[in-house]
Amino acid sequence: MKFKVLFLLTILSVTAWNANAQRGVRIGYIDTEYILQNVPEYAEATSQLETKVQKWKSEIDGRLNTIKDKREALNTEKALLTKELIEEREEDITFEEKEILDYQQKRFGPNGDLMIQKRQLMQPVQDQIFQAVQDIAKAKKYDFVFDKSADVVMLYSAERFDMSEQVLRTITRASKRKQLKSRKDKKEAKDEDVVVEINEGKDERQRLLDEKKAARKKLVEERKAAAAEKRAKILAEREAARQAKLDERNNKAKNTEEETPNEGELNKSTQEEEPKTREQILEERRQKKLADRAARKKELEEKRKKILEDRKKAKEEKESATDDENQDENN
Repeated sequence: MKFKVLFLLTILSVTAWNANAQRGVRIGYIDTEYILQNVPEYAEATSQLETKVQKWKSEIDGRLNTIKDKREALNTEKALLTKELIEEREEDITFEEKEILDYQQKRFGPNGDLMIQKRQLMQPVQDQIFQAVQDIAKAKKYDFVFDKSADVVMLYSAERFDMSEQVLRTITRASKRKQLKSRKDKKEAKDEDVVVEINEGKDERQRLLDEKKAARKKLVEERKAAAAEKRAKILAEREAARQAKLDERNNKAKNTEEETPNEGELNKSTQEEEPKTREQILEERRQKKLADRAARKKELEEKRKKILEDRKKAKEEKESATDDENQDENN
């Protein structure tokens, strides 16, 4: 049974070979690179893509130069800046450098916009070439069609087997029919970009920028709140000192009234003591008044000096608080 099957397959193979030998094997080839270079739409799209590439490169170079200038300026001003400001500016420069590297990878990386748009650009033309080769091969009964610009090694190829011009004419005719069919579509296609911009990663970079801005805003608000709290504390201390002075003054006045005897008590005390002459009593009263007046004058002088010292101290504290607040705001 197995021998019969092998024998039958051998007979069929020989028969097919004889039929092909009598008809002759038709072989053709194309040059894809030549076709692509002569397709007007592909050439125009390639030119536009090259313009975009140059624009991307110029943008990257400009941003790199800006970062270089910032770093040189920081090195020049380091001696005049605080440690916090230096760290903040270095952090900004590092963040911008990382952004540029991400942008460069996004544009020119293995899966970047350039590679994606090249594939998007070539795919429609390659589909047209494939379809044109299929149609021509079926119509003219070609058995094999090779691509000269592919990995196939062709040591020699006769020009009469070159189908590139036929494929190019087929693509050109199809393109013209499409253009004549709808002039409106042609105008719209002309106004549109040949390839679509891919903006992957844009949202992520924007999110990082927003987070950094929010962190800076929060830091400024915290510094303002700390300055306001410090100012409120100073005002509260001043108010407490003022109230303490008033209480002290009231207490002293009250004690003075209690210690000063009225006229009745003075007369009673005078009567209980040894009898004094009128002149002695008047002299004692006069001396007592002079002593009280001197004591009050001394007390008022001490209060005045203390008030001046408190005012001077409060002024110095206010100026110090203002300087701290200005420094916080500058930071």
